[in-house]
Amino acid sequence: MLAHAILAGEWVSGETFPREIDLCEHFAASRNRVRNALAELSNSGLIERTAGRGTVVRDIEEWHLLDPQMSEWMSELESPHPQLVNEVFAFRLSAEPFISELSALNATAQDLARIETAFDGMWANADDPARREVHTEYDVAFHDAIYRASHNLVWRQMGLLLRPSIVALIHHSHHQVNSLDDSLERHRQVLEAIRMRQPDAARMATERVLERTASDLGVDNGARKLRRPNQALRR
Repeated sequence: MLAHAILAGEWVSGETFPREIDLCEHFAASRNRVRNALAELSNSGLIERTAGRGTVVRDIEEWHLLDPQMSEWMSELESPHPQLVNEVFAFRLSAEPFISELSALNATAQDLARIETAFDGMWANADDPARREVHTEYDVAFHDAIYRASHNLVWRQMGLLLRPSIVALIHHSHHQVNSLDDSLERHRQVLEAIRMRQPDAARMATERVLERTASDLGVDNGARKLRRPNQALRR
């Protein structure tokens, strides 16, 4: 699919996109179908169509990452664009430690049950490489439950909108390692801090989870300062 190719970095920013007639021939598709597909790419900020210049791939900063159609495309990615991986990781590094603090303060018994169930699923499916995909699903559910337990509508909605990109990030990181034992222990510490109503410990434990993620992805998180929300937002 064209969107997948762009999101995977097969076309670079500013590169000329194939002409309609070439796409029709390559995919054996009608002109109308190709035009509809290009319109979707344009609406999602992936390409720019200009009379006399043709179609070019837009810079990643122009992509509409929160667009529902974009979310669907990203959920199907196996190898995301390297810059997309970095940007999603930067978001998680900025947001999730604070979200874990909120969860430690606000989580209900039902929230804790969701987090625990997700962690138990991660643990049960960690050792068998053939069940790595199932482990990934529980890992995503773990973080999703923490977003939910913050009981902040904005953070919850952000978690839902970015879920496909987070899925792609977790999926990619899991395929870089042979053992998940260390990752599991770090996730367990997050769970325990939230269960014990310890916001500072929850934040630090989440930072350690993300440190491991950075290592697995080859992302230099040491070069990125942790951009935490303003203290005034806690009040």
